[in-house]
Amino acid sequence: MSGSERAPAEDREAPSPDAVARAVLAALDERRQIAPLGAEGHGLRLDEAYRVTASVRRIRESRGERAVGRKIGFTNTTIWDEYGVRAPIWGYVYDTTLHRPEGRAGTFSLARTVEPRIEPEIVLGLARAPEPDMDEAALLGCLDFVAHGFEVVQSLFPGWRFTAADTVAAFGLHGALLMGPPAAVTPANAAAWGASLAGFRITLLRDGAEADRGRAENVLGGGPLAALRHLVRVLAEDPESPPLAAGEVVTTGTLTRALPVAPGETWSTRLDGLPLAGVTVAFA
Repeated sequence: MSGSERAPAEDREAPSPDAVARAVLAALDERRQIAPLGAEGHGLRLDEAYRVTASVRRIRESRGERAVGRKIGFTNTTIWDEYGVRAPIWGYVYDTTLHRPEGRAGTFSLARTVEPRIEPEIVLGLARAPEPDMDEAALLGCLDFVAHGFEVVQSLFPGWRFTAADTVAAFGLHGALLMGPPAAVTPANAAAWGASLAGFRITLLRDGAEADRGRAENVLGGGPLAALRHLVRVLAEDPESPPLAAGEVVTTGTLTRALPVAPGETWSTRLDGLPLAGVTVAFA
């Protein structure tokens, strides 16, 4: 896998964001894979890929979908070498991709995904819009809740081979967010949340057997709040992308490796040091 971006030729014609958006959405709708976008012409730059993200959002909203939050990808620095990336990316979460399994367990069909992988993540719900200069204590004051769940990621590009720009244009690799029950963040418990979000551990299990382990500091060295702070600052420097708003959910990136998931498997988690229950999802 490669996250490297080829240097564009001087006579390079910038790709049409709407055309690329229609191509990736057609692949998504038809559940088929396509060649990496870098194979077309002189490739796709990261700034151009985020213009595709905006086009994708406009098209999805025109057909009745609604953006309800963001996903941050590649925040786990321990897997950067595996994917050939050196910085996080982000994409939208939609009302059609956000799912809330009943209680601590649920089921989810993989029928609409392509080469799916599973990522255990921490989800933050926003009560108010965070600002770029906020420290982690101030960011905690913007939270309505903390939840735990799985993001199902997918690759429209065969074998999970892509550039960083490819991943951005293809929805940030987002397939679905399976979010467990939320736990409220209040002025009385915010400090405790801050400590636990920076120091918890997680075990990921497939059919009851341990598949991987992770820890809070895998996420940009500081945990989920570090990922939120990163996204707020990135969006502040991007005039073409809207800042985070009250009511959005933000899923902060995988705490373990992203592992292949298949129908018939049941995945679950155990959390240590975080006041949230693990989640269990059976995949069909």
